[in-house]
Amino acid sequence: MKNQSASTYLESISGVLSTTLNPEGPGAVRIHLVPARKGKRNQPAMVVLNGWRIITLKSAWAILLAIFIRKVNKHAGNEVTEIDLSKIVEETADEMHQIFPRHFKFRFKRDLKEMLGTMIAIAKGEKVKGNIGMSIDDYADRMAGPLRMDLMISAMKKSGHWNCNQKCVYCYAAGQSQAEVPELSTAEWIEIIDKLWNEAYVSQITFTGGEPTRRDDLVDLINHSKQFVTRLNTNGLALEDEVLCQRLYDACLDSVQVTLYSSDPEIHNRLVGISNGFERTVQGIKNALEIGLNVSINTPIVTNNQDYVSTLSFLHELGIIYVTCSGIIYTGNATNADAEKGELTSEGLTNMLEKAAKYCAENGMELAFTSPGQVSEEVLSKLNLDVPCCGACLSNMAISPNGDVVPCQSWLGADSALGNLLEEAKDTTYEIK
Repeated sequence: MKNQSASTYLESISGVLSTTLNPEGPGAVRIHLVPARKGKRNQPAMVVLNGWRIITLKSAWAILLAIFIRKVNKHAGNEVTEIDLSKIVEETADEMHQIFPRHFKFRFKRDLKEMLGTMIAIAKGEKVKGNIGMSIDDYADRMAGPLRMDLMISAMKKSGHWNCNQKCVYCYAAGQSQAEVPELSTAEWIEIIDKLWNEAYVSQITFTGGEPTRRDDLVDLINHSKQFVTRLNTNGLALEDEVLCQRLYDACLDSVQVTLYSSDPEIHNRLVGISNGFERTVQGIKNALEIGLNVSINTPIVTNNQDYVSTLSFLHELGIIYVTCSGIIYTGNATNADAEKGELTSEGLTNMLEKAAKYCAENGMELAFTSPGQVSEEVLSKLNLDVPCCGACLSNMAISPNGDVVPCQSWLGADSALGNLLEEAKDTTYEIK
């Protein structure tokens, strides 16, 4: 390799670099090194761990990590032994020394080990010393695209007919124009997925809808997306098919989030609008766990199902660890007058969360509340829960079934499209305030 300056090397990082490390203990750490957009490569790069934890690296450490990732990825498909790893570290230090010849190689090896150790600790949720980076708000002007893109591959209606296999009472997408547009072909979605990686530097994608399992090509699209952290949002009905669960596992799907409204079959079925939804969804959850998929459960909380602890107890018995809950999203079906009867007040949500947080802490479950502004930051902090914020057009955006880009998957009105990823870009700047 010829000697080159740091700035030249940074410019050579033309897109996201990704690799996976397997530290001691269960699980793995997915590392995405996301360069600043063109014209700002001298600014810090962003590292995304397991699709959501963020740190920033100044130029020297960004180069160090980029070299390391490229060398690790040469072993793709093979186990990286301790001997292999030692050799990779040594080769990384050699290459760094060519870029920064005034520094000793032992310093690069020390820095690399420190950096990787810190990343693994952060990915595991452990506390680390010092200031590890800036917030995503501070970094926004350097980003070429959001961290996560939600792909609404399945429409709520097709050819004028209802397409989802449920009719949820509080569905945020039902009746919204961007959720009922014609669906793209497999080839068109693959083109969009490639653009997200090569041009927008997106590191995580979620397959959602509508109901994404309604598409026969779902597994093909996930297979094409292995460089991303991939997630599937589903009602779980299709997961009663063990063959589909196995195919999702073989496609290296990183996680699946299933919506379960209640451990009470009658309540769940009433809220999802079909008579056998509970039995089928629970069987889907069991199948996914049995196959080895990483499963989390989401529960939108309304007046009917506010006995959330009973649902948590049921999920704990199934073997679920990760759970999320939310209030009503006031779009789609939830804009109907009857929705007001289902809404819990802030006080009601707080009471529910206090009980839920206590149960989860005592039973080894991890809980997140995902509705910004519906419960006070003070209450959430007291319960040791992360304070949610709206990430529309910042940490996340969505793509509707026809390729239109929208601020988020619940913002789907007729005037919500910002452009289309299959059309030529327009010379337009959008400012979100």
